[in-house]
Amino acid sequence: MYRILLLLIIIVPALEIAVLILSGNTIGVWPTIALIILTGVLGAWLAKKEGLQAIRVAQLQASQGQLPSSVMLDGICILVGGVVLLTPGFITDAIGFFLLIPATRGIAKGFLLSIFNKMIKNGNFIIMSRR
Repeated sequence: MYRILLLLIIIVPALEIAVLILSGNTIGVWPTIALIILTGVLGAWLAKKEGLQAIRVAQLQASQGQLPSSVMLDGICILVGGVVLLTPGFITDAIGFFLLIPATRGIAKGFLLSIFNKMIKNGNFIIMSRR
């Protein structure tokens, strides 16, 4: 897991720089900067909107005595998507929007759920409950 994270820390910024240089050469420096600012502002707005919606749903489910497990996964995706959108670059922006848009977030939630289930089966993730 740490090796994958280390590779991502090295590879993603290198790819981002390459895409930004390519974009600057193709559409120009100022349009590239404008696109980066636009995606940042749009991403912040979307993260706020989706985050507040997730909080409302979690509060509603909690008030009805339900465990908001699906909303917790939504919250994780929204948090990661918002943080990734703060980094300048088109690849990370695409990942951030993928995690923020509800229609595509379901794919990420399924992936996270399978990772959590695998970790639980391997004993790497322990669920404690109070009785």
